[in-house]
Amino acid sequence: MSLHVLYHTDGCHLCEQAMALLVQCQVDYVLVDIISEQHLVDSFGIRIPVLENAKGQHLDWPFTLSQIEQFLSPNKE
Repeated sequence: MSLHVLYHTDGCHLCEQAMALLVQCQVDYVLVDIISEQHLVDSFGIRIPVLENAKGQHLDWPFTLSQIEQFLSPNKE
């Protein structure tokens, strides 16, 4: 089971770019479409894509490969 979540929605070209970066980093993640729940739309509607780590912290777009690696590092506080 993945500990990382990418909040996205269909048709979001920025989300597609974020997914491509996650593939390059070989990150195991699950996709959560924000449209499925109103509170997700309220929280992430203008911020997506948003990556969530195992600690529940968020990294808003734009982000780079190195930012992803640092954000998902187990030593990140």
